[in-house]
Amino acid sequence: MVLIRQEEENDYPIVEDIIRKSFYNVYMPGCTEHYLAHVMRRHADFIPQLDLVLELDGQIIGSIMYTKARLAGQAGEEKEILTFGPVCILPAYQRKGYGKQLMEYSFAKAKEMGWDTIVIFGDPNNYVSRGFQSCKKHNVCLPDGTFPAAMLVKELTPNALGKRKWAYYQSEAMEIDGQEAERFDEALEKLEKKHLPSQETFYILSHAVIL
Repeated sequence: MVLIRQEEENDYPIVEDIIRKSFYNVYMPGCTEHYLAHVMRRHADFIPQLDLVLELDGQIIGSIMYTKARLAGQAGEEKEILTFGPVCILPAYQRKGYGKQLMEYSFAKAKEMGWDTIVIFGDPNNYVSRGFQSCKKHNVCLPDGTFPAAMLVKELTPNALGKRKWAYYQSEAMEIDGQEAERFDEALEKLEKKHLPSQETFYILSHAVIL
């Protein structure tokens, strides 16, 4: 039985452990995503209503968290949008459709709340099947004018962004102190840090831009 519900305070250590086990050594030796979750809940841009967990037979196996972000138009207009992350499913339950259920539930809830656009950074292989497209197709770039290959856009409402060009600005909630993250991780259960091929794939993707 699958249940998707809002995260509760008692869930915090469980969720952070799931995030840590899901991301450890995937993008770097170790990971920082669990520390991000630990600190972002206190930020003003964090959206508690979209802080969700997925339970399978009463056990939490997945999580998704949203924060606000913003787009700035060329004429000076601004638009408040969403971004999410970390999003994860416990490794033993990945590739079984639970991540899809969690994301689709969150999209419907976000739209119900009045949000119309989501911008994320991620591997397109994981998100294009969920309706995300290249940022360039929506004319959404970074403030320096570049279109990262890993920056993806999903309109919850068709034509929400119109035909204008937008620059994306993430929330400060997503910015963490690397040294603090390392200290936080050192206090937890010891996991072996490894150098894996997925880390080089991530490096290439995260530095690629669309011309």
